[in-house]
Amino acid sequence: MDMKNIAVLFGGSSTEYDVSLQSAASVIDHLNPSIYHIILIGITREGTWLRYNGNTAEIRNDRWHTHASCIPAFISPSKNAGGIIELTGTEYRTTPVDVVFPVLHGKNGEDGTVQGLLELSGIPFVGCGTLSSAICMDKGIASQLVRAAGVDTAPSVTVFEGDDLDSAVNEAEKLGFPMYIKPSRSGSSFGITKAYNKLELTHGVQAAFLHDQKVIIEQNIAGFEVGCAVLGHSEPITAEVDEIELTGEFFDYEEKYSLRSSKIHLPARIDAKTAAKVKETARLIYKTLGCSGLARVDMFLTEDGRIVFNEINTMPGFTAASRYPNMMRYSDITYPLLMDRLIELAAAKELHR
Repeated sequence: MDMKNIAVLFGGSSTEYDVSLQSAASVIDHLNPSIYHIILIGITREGTWLRYNGNTAEIRNDRWHTHASCIPAFISPSKNAGGIIELTGTEYRTTPVDVVFPVLHGKNGEDGTVQGLLELSGIPFVGCGTLSSAICMDKGIASQLVRAAGVDTAPSVTVFEGDDLDSAVNEAEKLGFPMYIKPSRSGSSFGITKAYNKLELTHGVQAAFLHDQKVIIEQNIAGFEVGCAVLGHSEPITAEVDEIELTGEFFDYEEKYSLRSSKIHLPARIDAKTAAKVKETARLIYKTLGCSGLARVDMFLTEDGRIVFNEINTMPGFTAASRYPNMMRYSDITYPLLMDRLIELAAAKELHR
């Protein structure tokens, strides 16, 4: 059997650059080298694309871009190229690619930008398409569509850069304290704050504008957060539901990647009927937002038993300790098998486009 050329993209011009390095290193370590020829393309914080031929340890410690093997390379948007263009001096060569695995988080990677390039190139790729990626990245738009599909969402106020801040804060006060302030298009909880009074609300909006030109102010939901890993296209499967047990204010960046005071319960401490309802809701959200390949759907379970949509991640964390692969592993899909499934789904998506 011919080996498939799999290009793994990592890094990126994003606040989630470091997260991407850890996720990509795990993905690379779990791809079967006997059936895949792995091509590594790193993107620096500044946006420079480089082909890299070193090991994953150098990726994890962010020394990959200083490696002697690095040469300028990029994915051609031209369909007749069908792969990676590598530049050596005044010459170039093309390396064909069967599937691209964009292990990129946040802006300039998970928001439809890279997906648009890949769709132009005609190369199959893992994950959601351009429109779905862009929609899911925007918390405001995603919530509007999910609400229209009949799923509860937190009452919210949207503020755009240039709006009158005092008027926006006065309107948001009607939601009641405490409340959350979120950049509309940011991941890993960057720029998110919790406000207990008007001054904190004002400062939170100003802080969120450092990350995006659109800010969402949401009512606090009394309850706890659950997540559901989804895999597939038109008839996706769901893995076991997990639960976040918090002791701090919220599941911020530090807690997500250290779990110093929080716990992840897998499976979630809920009854079978509630778990089935969470999975059904996750599938509805996944299909409503046009997802394909994979996503992790995060929801709240309220004190009165309602399921409230929080957000969706179209390229969730992929370290060996991350929630998505752990949920799949608990459901008898090991990490290496998950890699195979995602690559198969990418190829199947291209066939049916």
